[in-house]
Amino acid sequence: MNIAVIGASIDRAKFGNKAVRAYKEQGNKVFPVNPKEKEIEGLKCFNSLKEINEQIDFASIYLPPKIGLTIVSDLKEKRIKKVYLNPGTESDELIKALNKAGIIPILECSILALGRNPEKILI
Repeated sequence: MNIAVIGASIDRAKFGNKAVRAYKEQGNKVFPVNPKEKEIEGLKCFNSLKEINEQIDFASIYLPPKIGLTIVSDLKEKRIKKVYLNPGTESDELIKALNKAGIIPILECSILALGRNPEKILI
């Protein structure tokens, strides 16, 4: 699967980094998205979803809700059908915007959804 981790981090203690590692370890093709970084966990980091030239199966978001609202149009343009809104990234406004764009918001830790405990992913 092709997975975008939006708000990916170089900090191995942050969930935005743990998600990159967890998806990568399970054999997925991971696309970290963070305009401040060039590479995360050995993977090219993209400034935005628009830079990714492959179809994305789903996205895992690690952004504050207000910033999440700014990428809804990019998610729709990339035809991403579902996104994980990890704890702390969700808001009623963002959920409504995603639904209106035809995107399914999943309110769950994407790492737990893999069957992994993010607390056990070591730094």
